[in-house]
Amino acid sequence: MALLTFLGAIQQVTGSCYLIETRDGTRVLLECGMRQGRREDEAHNSEAFPFDPLKLDAVVISHAHIDHSGLLPRLAAQGYRGPIYATDATCDLLQLMLMDSAHIQENDAEWENKWRARLGREPVVPLYTEADAELALKLRRPVLYGNKVEVARGISVTFHDAGHILGSAIVELEVHDHGLTRRMVFSGDLGNTCTPLMRDPTPLSEADVVLMESTYGDRDHRCDEDTLEELADILQQAHRDGGNVLIPAFAVGRTQDLIFHLGRFYQQGRVPQQAVFLDSPMAIQANAIYHRFHEQLDPKDRAEMRSNGGGPRVEDWLPILRCTPKAEDSMAINRIQSGAIIIAGSGMCNGGRIVHHFKHNLWRKECHIVFPGFQAQGTLGRAIVDGAPTVRVLRQRIAVKAQVHTLGGFSAHAGQSQLIDWVKHFDHRPELYLVHGELEKMKVLQQALHDRLQWTANIPEPGEQIAL
Repeated sequence: MALLTFLGAIQQVTGSCYLIETRDGTRVLLECGMRQGRREDEAHNSEAFPFDPLKLDAVVISHAHIDHSGLLPRLAAQGYRGPIYATDATCDLLQLMLMDSAHIQENDAEWENKWRARLGREPVVPLYTEADAELALKLRRPVLYGNKVEVARGISVTFHDAGHILGSAIVELEVHDHGLTRRMVFSGDLGNTCTPLMRDPTPLSEADVVLMESTYGDRDHRCDEDTLEELADILQQAHRDGGNVLIPAFAVGRTQDLIFHLGRFYQQGRVPQQAVFLDSPMAIQANAIYHRFHEQLDPKDRAEMRSNGGGPRVEDWLPILRCTPKAEDSMAINRIQSGAIIIAGSGMCNGGRIVHHFKHNLWRKECHIVFPGFQAQGTLGRAIVDGAPTVRVLRQRIAVKAQVHTLGGFSAHAGQSQLIDWVKHFDHRPELYLVHGELEKMKVLQQALHDRLQWTANIPEPGEQIAL
């Protein structure tokens, strides 16, 4: 029998990684994600892989977010030269994501080594470099949704739309081993059906084993209209208070959603601010990729933009949007004391330009911070959401006086009921394993699956192996 080993995103949200091995010796790695959040979690990124990279036959990636793809450059640096399969749009986004991640790794090491030199300590080396990322990117093999491709001897893959971000996929694997065929389905990150621009996740019915994410396994998101009303109210209140609105957002997915909603508000006359700043070079480039693949987006939302005078680009119908790719343009924003909506990365506030805007606005009670998605344990964003009175920003201790809002309805992840609605389409109750979620949330989803569907879901342990 073939074996599946649970290596990452097991009882935690980041670091997705699963290894499939057949008795014939084929080895396929499903996901190669980076761990994010607490320092002790991120330390695992520099540990040796729990497999030999040189013995892998193929790598399969569900989508471009770093917690699913971020260790690909390190894999290439350690000698892997096999193919990396992903959807066509994901392959384009990987170029953006991995080069940005490598740039961050090099900059962080350079910054750390300045302090180490002053203390007489040995220098550190970056987790990987831009050259390593370029090596990994040469291995990409784009695959269209719905096309079955043999990725290695005895293992074929079909990608289905997961509705999470552009190019995101549910991964269906057929494993042929000694005359036995087993079908495994990995949900990837399932999209929230209320999310704009994305199509709904594809329902599947056949599988022997299902791996399902559980990021929001303990709750349902608020309905879309309630969330949008709250955002509109926040914009009005910030205008009355005379402050700015800061929105930390992931460059791929969340930013495009926000621009879409703000564009709708603008058309309705509900944006009192004078300007919306997209202060993220990566998000600006991601917008161009979304434009290139706009035919993969939800046709209803594309039609709405066209009917209001916009084009296929999400920013076309938000005339007050100002993109600031250059560092000097970003710094100029901080001279604005009121009337600005600032969208900047990183989404969990562990780096990027958002931290510079925090430095200038977080301590101001008239300003508003809007968190439109999940904040992992150990991140700066999570500390602020959890009510920390002060936080460290750019090596300074800053008071949190701004008004903090969390809008779970903006999540690009399915909520509990949406997860259950997706998985219930499978016939004959395949073996079900919950991954990509914090343990307490997994347990809530596990109980809900039992209560609603009388279906027992398994919660694997890190490193656990099962027979396919």
